[in-house]
Amino acid sequence: MDYSKMKADFSRVFDRTDGALYFAPGRINLIGEHTDYNGGHVFPCAITLGTYAVAAKREDTQVRLLSLNFEDLGIISFDVADLEYRKADNWTNYPKGMLKFLKEAGHKIDQGMDILYWGNIPNGAGLSSSASIELLTGVVLADLFDLKLADLELILTGKQVENAFIGVNSGIMDQFAIGMGQKDMAILLDCNTLEYELVPVKLDGYTIVIMNTNKRRELADSKYNERRSECEQALAELQVELDVKSLGELDMVTFNEYRHLILNNTLVKRARHAVSENERTMLATKALKDGDLLTFGKLINQSHISLRDDYHVTGVELDMLVEKAWEQSGVLGARMTGAGFGGCAIAIVETVCVDTFIEHVGNAYAQKIGYPAAFYIANISDGAKTIKEE
Repeated sequence: MDYSKMKADFSRVFDRTDGALYFAPGRINLIGEHTDYNGGHVFPCAITLGTYAVAAKREDTQVRLLSLNFEDLGIISFDVADLEYRKADNWTNYPKGMLKFLKEAGHKIDQGMDILYWGNIPNGAGLSSSASIELLTGVVLADLFDLKLADLELILTGKQVENAFIGVNSGIMDQFAIGMGQKDMAILLDCNTLEYELVPVKLDGYTIVIMNTNKRRELADSKYNERRSECEQALAELQVELDVKSLGELDMVTFNEYRHLILNNTLVKRARHAVSENERTMLATKALKDGDLLTFGKLINQSHISLRDDYHVTGVELDMLVEKAWEQSGVLGARMTGAGFGGCAIAIVETVCVDTFIEHVGNAYAQKIGYPAAFYIANISDGAKTIKEE
């Protein structure tokens, strides 16, 4: 990343040179998909793709924001006292939401600021560009205004922005991974209790390849909320005889014993995915700890099959990428990552095979789908932070 270019752009846009640098990563989820709102476990990690900012306080109360990714929208401005959601304010509603909720929590933010953003997370790819902007803004505000903010408060504020300001009924995983990420570590997170464990990811001789369908996905999509309500309905039917608060509390043995309580076969499938995926996530974590990459890869494959056949959130583009990945030599496992309905998949590929893998999968995808996929190498990154320049 060329920090000097960001600084020069900040100077060009805002006519000042006193900005400090910040970064927040995107995230991938290694396994544990659609388990977060079902009270299960997820296993995400922060990645080196992310969002950068240069920021400085102002003497007045004007907040001026510009993204180099949406430079045609120009500088979007509002007063630090006027933090209502406005559709016309486009992407800046994410930073604005962070400002609003941190102020409402009693943090003193009484001056304006100039912030320049630039990200290399593909927009709409399902790698959490919105949560990256939220946590990045939180780190900027904490630094500029000397706020005493615990990591968890920032994470929960980001989730609050998604749920209460943007109107997306998402879980905690994205903000947690971006806020708590550490280099070469994945996070086993219990979404019920927020207890977590950092687990070293030692993929000796293997590389994580992100495969972007280039089919945009909108998380506010009705299908996401539909899956949530289907799982809630299945849980309610199980609760007639079972004393559980979430599907994440069940194991497969118990689920199979009581699944007859769920009257609709579609709901059985949705709940089976939530329970089996939670179990797979725990097994995958153990496999990584044991250095058993073969088992880890198999569990990743099983995750995709469950998301495809029981949860129905993959679609032709993701299935094409993953199924083609399975055919390649040197591939331990591949699955969709994120909410689905487009977006990205990941593959764990032997490092010496990566170039051939990308060529073969890319050619097959373009031929069948009619437009190209994009491929990125993902290294596991630290979470949101201030960048100290040398």
